[in-house]
Amino acid sequence: MAQKLNGKKVAVLMTDGVEQVEYTAPREFLEQHGATVTLIAPKAKGEQIQGFEHLDPAKKFAVELDVRDAKASDFDALVLPGGVANPDNLRMSKESIAFIRAFGEADKPVAAICHGPWTLIDAGIAKGKRMTSWPTLQPDLRNAGAQWTDEQVVVDGKLVTSRKPDDIPAFNDAILQQLAA
Repeated sequence: MAQKLNGKKVAVLMTDGVEQVEYTAPREFLEQHGATVTLIAPKAKGEQIQGFEHLDPAKKFAVELDVRDAKASDFDALVLPGGVANPDNLRMSKESIAFIRAFGEADKPVAAICHGPWTLIDAGIAKGKRMTSWPTLQPDLRNAGAQWTDEQVVVDGKLVTSRKPDDIPAFNDAILQQLAA
């Protein structure tokens, strides 16, 4: 496989309640294309994050970097997986929201899938953007000033959003295009 992303560093910010495949599939895809991916969370390095397959507990993943020690300037892009509890928990972490906001302020690619776009509201990134998400986020995103649409993947500037696990191939391709540009 072509190593289009050699030298690129991608942060994945998540915590307990993450939809497992929305983390594992993009990570595997990015690594196959040569990117270095780091799992960042509002937990200490080495602590575990509980993944889910819909409502069922699934695998656990070790935190690679505490968000309190992470700097957006060290990464080329940010991926925000979904799951209902994951972004809801991230929204309660001021360090996580500040980390997301820093990517927006630096005009770096941010990719959020399913419920992941919820965090973009708190980070001030949703306003004025064309976006998609899991359908139940539509009112929240519109109330935050986003233009919501029901599409597989939506790219607005450096922001990539998708609706659900079925959209992961298109989501991955959009992230690749952002990072390879």
